[in-house]
Parts: sequence; structure tokens; C-alpha cells
Amino acid sequence: MAAMSVIGIDFGNESCYVAVAKAGGIETIANDYSLRATPSYIAFSGKNRILGVAAKNQQITNMRNTVYGLKRLLGRRFNDPQVQREMQLLPFTVIETASGGAGIKVNYLNEDQVFSPEQCLAMLLTKLKDTSATALQTPVNDCVISVPSYFTNNERKALLDAACIAGLNVLRLFNETTATALAYGIYKQDLPGPDEKPRNVVFVDCGHASLQVSACAFNKGKLRMLATTADSHLGGRDVDLILADYFCKEFQTKYRIDAKSNARAFVRLLAEVEKIKKQMSANSTTLPLNIECFMEDKDVRSEIKRADMEAMCTSLFQRVEVTLRQCLEQSGLALEDIHSVEVVGGSTRIPAIKSLIEKVFHRTASTTLNQDEAVSRGCALQCAMLSPAVRVREFNVTDTQNYPISLSWDASSDGESSGEIEVFPINHSVPFSKMLTFYRREPFSIRASYTGNIPYPDRNIGMWTVRDIHPTADGRSQKVKVKARVNLHGIMYISSASLIESKEAEAEVVEEQNEKVNESTEAPQNETSNGQPEEGEEKKEKKKKQLVKSTELPIESLTVGFSQVEINQYTEQEFKMIAADRQEKERADARNALEEYVYELRGKLSSEDELASFILDADRDNLIQQLDDMENWLYEEGEDCNRQVYQDKLTELKAKGEPIQVRRLEHELRPTIIEEFARSLQLANKVVEQFRAKDPKFAHINDEEIKKVEQAVMQNYKWLEQARTQLNGTPKFLPPPITVAQIRQERSNFENTVSPIVNKPVPKPESPPKESKENNTDGVDKEQKHHSNANHEQPTQNSTQEENMEWSAS
Repeated sequence: MAAMSVIGIDFGNESCYVAVAKAGGIETIANDYSLRATPSYIAFSGKNRILGVAAKNQQITNMRNTVYGLKRLLGRRFNDPQVQREMQLLPFTVIETASGGAGIKVNYLNEDQVFSPEQCLAMLLTKLKDTSATALQTPVNDCVISVPSYFTNNERKALLDAACIAGLNVLRLFNETTATALAYGIYKQDLPGPDEKPRNVVFVDCGHASLQVSACAFNKGKLRMLATTADSHLGGRDVDLILADYFCKEFQTKYRIDAKSNARAFVRLLAEVEKIKKQMSANSTTLPLNIECFMEDKDVRSEIKRADMEAMCTSLFQRVEVTLRQCLEQSGLALEDIHSVEVVGGSTRIPAIKSLIEKVFHRTASTTLNQDEAVSRGCALQCAMLSPAVRVREFNVTDTQNYPISLSWDASSDGESSGEIEVFPINHSVPFSKMLTFYRREPFSIRASYTGNIPYPDRNIGMWTVRDIHPTADGRSQKVKVKARVNLHGIMYISSASLIESKEAEAEVVEEQNEKVNESTEAPQNETSNGQPEEGEEKKEKKKKQLVKSTELPIESLTVGFSQVEINQYTEQEFKMIAADRQEKERADARNALEEYVYELRGKLSSEDELASFILDADRDNLIQQLDDMENWLYEEGEDCNRQVYQDKLTELKAKGEPIQVRRLEHELRPTIIEEFARSLQLANKVVEQFRAKDPKFAHINDEEIKKVEQAVMQNYKWLEQARTQLNGTPKFLPPPITVAQIRQERSNFENTVSPIVNKPVPKPESPPKESKENNTDGVDKEQKHHSNANHEQPTQNSTQEENMEWSAS
């Protein structure tokens, strides 16, 4: 069962998918609503949290406390332009926290509370974890979660923190583009060999909130990402907003109502617009929009054509084309080198986007992959590869670094100048480590930052201070080697620093080959801090022969993200909320069980065909009155009682209702049970009669045994007749003097007494002396003939064989 818990999570802005790697392949898990997509929604109420499908279903009635769009808020500060833009679209309240982060203010358990986007995401991941565990019937721990390729260090760390709070062990944060490529490539049997020209495939992923385009080179057993470009503010919802804005203006003119002033009306409009957008993908005719009781008790009507939508969204589609061309340029591929263009994501179904793909790549968009589930399937495959619990076909994955990363350091006290170097250029292979060499006599700091164009206001990645550095005995600088790494999650950090006893010259940078997983094929290079080559090869040879002593140095890091103390605190808070949700569910279930029993029993008491004839009229009227009172209590003071109160009330009602139901059940079952008992008696009596008639079939039973059977038949006939008389004389509304269970027991006792006798096997006849084959004229053994005749003998209707079958059936 361990292999069953290897899951991949596609975390989307609108909805999430979970896939599992099993022995038979990859399977997408259905949630408790039998849907494969779980909306990325969390709602809060006075009693509990509501997650996933149920949260989205109640959004209209609980606007202020229904949280969604978390992907756009993760790892960002309140004054971030993206957060400010999102706040205009979200109906719930986002405030600035004491640390400058974005806090989501909701009313939970009847008091105002503030949760970070990471905490809210942890709640959603808890739901996905629970759904997976229920579907797989085994605890879930290890997983791979998808991230947009354009996510920076801060956003990736925020997602990891959320998963940690939810109790998930993330083996890898996997770029959505790479997950899609893996889902495509691993099943392809016709990929070119390792030494052949690779198959180049472009993947276009346009989802709810962003567009990502990637180029990938496939060879047998491996894939290498060539380039990835993205527009992080271009998705299906942007089309929805343009259409909604168009209808808002029309309604203002036509109906004198402003939909934007009413959050509930605007959310309803967005939902209807999304439906029309989907219809447009398959229909170019005029499509109607009708919303009843839209706003101020007014019904609204309008219509739109696909051509109108495309005209309105021209600027969006121009941005799509720019992103497609950027990917083509960065990949360095000629159009004839591209094998195919695969599309995933819901918004790639828009015909205008398909046309742009054809225009840029001169290829018709191919839909080999499941457009909604490809990312989750790729994540599940990656999780299976990283987990020791599952055996998967070998497939090597080399991902790329989306933005160039530079390291900088301050000047030292002994005159060494400050410096900066681009350590990981754009589209560099990841995961990867690089070694930097410094000469220092005191602790120093290294800062990492993004260079180039990134969709994040803060380019800073972090600062690491290397401690415990002292001058040598003669006052000279020490040689310090620092390892910078971009790990499997795509997060850059300083992984180690070592003091090396050496007296060589200035700073140098050496790339190290990565671990076995996703090895890079790039050859190591040696650089100095200013990019100049090092001194001659002879010195290097001499250096290699030196014995060096390496001492690990402590590193202090200053990066964004929660501290371990905060994660522990939030994890504890999450567990408390899970317990509160479970308690509320049990309370609601107990209340529903009581309510259901009240309706069910009252309905049956009112029906002559059900329970009415099994209770006196006066008692029935009294019990119906009690049930009416219980119903009124449930909707008044009994609305918010604890679970035990409901369970006690149900027990009290069942003590009155169940005896009536038992009487009815006894009445229905009794004729069949008595008939079966009588039949058993008749069968036994028939055996006695055949024995008395000297039937040879029963010659092996002796007189004493047959008398025992006869006596048992007589006694049980008498008991059964008395039981019938008693039962027929008892009214239906009284408890039966003899129960069905007692009749069954009497029959069982009787059969246990007579069955060994009437089913007694016939003793085997003695074998006749063997005759030689020469005396057998037909060449068949006489004994075989005897058995053959016996086997083919047709039994009579009342033969022992038939009776034995009856006994075993009973």
C-alpha cells in the first residue's frame, strides 16, 4: 500500500487536481463530490471552515468570508502592485499585517480573525490530503506540487511553508511547464535515441490566470527544458473581466444599474460570462446572456458573438503572440526544428489563441494531453521517480532557471574589493551547485538577487553571513569555499561554506556537477570574480596534489518566509481547526440523524401499511405529538446543541419507536420462518415413513436411530402448533409471545438432532475379487461397470439423495 501514497498536486488559481501513481499507471483522484477538480476556495462560518467544492457553492451567500485567488497573493507583501491589483477583484478583505505582509480578514467562529495566504493555502492542502487519503485508503505524506515557472524564491518558499503547515512532505516543487513535458514524454515509445537529433516540442499552457510557453527537447529516456517564457497576468479570467466590463456598461445604459457596485451581482455576472466564453469556443453565432433577479429585483438580458469578444480582447491576444515569439527566440529553435505544439490549460480552447499558435509556429495546436489534468499527472510521475516506494521507467529531467541570479559581496578589510557575478544565467540547468572561493580574515556577507525582468517588485533573494573566519597565524587571509545552489524546488540558497588551508590567489568560481537526479551535462568552468581566467594549468596540477584541510563554517541566513517557530505555531493552529471542523461535522451528523428519524417514524406511524396497526391509536397519537414537539425543538432552542444532546434525544425516541418496528418486522418474517420449520419436520417425517415401508435406501439406519427422529418430529410438531395458536391469539400491537429468533433456534436444535441420522452415508459395498482382463470380454473392469451403472441410475423423486440436498439447503 505504500506505493499508493505517491501523489502529485496541480495547485491552480481556480481549481486543483490530484493524481496518484499506481501499479496500473497514473490516476486522477475524485473528491467527495465525485469531481476531479477541487475549487481552490476556503470559506469561514460561525461554526467551521468549508473547503473546496462546498466553499465555492456557498460563495454567493457568504461573499466576505469566502477566500480564493491565493496563487496571486502567496509570498507577497501588502504594498506589492500585484496584491493591490488583486484586491480590486476580490470580494473579501485584505489588510496589511504588522510585518508588512498581506493578511486575509474573515469572520470565523463569530469573531474577526486574520490569516496569511500561506495559512489559507495550508487549509486547502489539508483538504486535498484528506481527499487523497480517503480515496487511497492509506495515509498520504509524500507529494510533488506544481508551481508556475515564473514563481520567484519568495513565492516558492511560501508554498513550501503552506505545505509544511498542512503536514505534507514536498519532494519537489515542480514547474508546471516541466510537469506537462514529463506527462507527454514518458509514454512516448518513438523518441529519438541518445545520440540522435532530439524531438523538440513546444508546450503552451494558458490557464485561469497566467500564460506559460516552453520549449523542450526529448530523447529516449530524458527531457531537457530549453526555454520558458510567461505572462503572469494573462489568463482566462482576463477575458472574463473584459466581457463582464462590457455587459456592466450595457446594463448601466439599458437598466440603470451598476453591477460593479454590488459584489454579489458582479460575481454572478462573472460566472455567466465564463459559461458564454466556453460556448464561444465551439460556436460562432450570437449567444444570449440571461440573469434573473440580477440586481434591484431586475432581470437582465443581452447577447454577444465570438467576433465581438475577439475584438474586445485584441490587446490580450497581442500579448499572447509576444510571449509565444519570446519562447521561440529564447529556445534558439528554427521553425522546421519544432516537431509539434501541444496545448494544455482551459484557456487554450479559445479559437483565437489556437490561431495565434498556428501563426507563430506554423503548426496546428495538438491536444495529445489531457488539457486539465496533464500537470497533476506529470507531478505524480515525478513523485514516483523521487520516492523509493515505486518503480518507474527511468526518465531523466533537466529543468531550467527562469531568471538570471547574481551574487555580490562587500570589500574586505585587507583591501580586497567588493564584487558581483552572475552565477546562474537565464535558462541554466537546475538543480545545480556552484563553488565560489574567497580570501578573508573576518566574517563576510554574500547577497543574492535576480537580474533581468522578473514579475516581482523585490529582486532581493537573501543575504548569507559566513561566520567564524579568523586571520592565519601570520595575519594573512584564509581561503573560504562557498557553495551556492539552486535546488530541486528552484530555490537558490548558500548551502555550505568551508575553510580551506591554502595560500592561492583571488576569488574563483567552479561549477559542480549535480546529484544523480537530473544530472546536468554542462561542462564545469573556472572563473574568477571579475570573469578573467585563472592562472596556468601547471599551478592547478600542483594545487591538486596538495593535502588540504576543510573545516565547515556556520552560516547565518536572512531570507523571507516563516521561521520554524511560526511554522510550528501555525501547524498547531491548523490541527486545532481540523479538530473543530471534525467536531462540528459530528454534531451536524447527530442533529441530521435525529431530524431524519423524526420524519421517518412519523411518516410510518401515519401509514396503515407501515406501523399504524402495530400500536394502539391512543399511543400512536401521543407518539406523533412527541415527534412534532421534537421537530419544533430542533428548529428553535435545539438548533445549536452539542452532539451528546442530539444522541440522547435520538436514543429516547428509538426506545419508543423501535419496539413498534420490531413488532412489524416479526409479523412480516414469522409466516416464512414457520413454513420453513414445518417443511423441515415434513422431510424428517417422510424419512421415517420410508424406513417403516422397508425402503432399501434407508436399510443402513437402525431402529433406535429412527425412533429418535420420530420422537423429535412429534415433539417439534406439538411445539410449533402451540406456538402458532399463541401467536394467532396475540394482537399486533402487543409484543409477540414467541419471537422469530426463538422459532429459528427451535428449528436449528431439531435439525442438529435429526440431520446426522437422515443424512447418514450408505456404507461402501465390499470389493469383489479381481478378475483377469482376459475373462472380461468387453475389456472393462466389472467393478467399474458396477460404479458406472450406479452413477447413471436416475434417482426417484423421493430418494435419499434429494432429501440430503434439502437438508443441506436448510
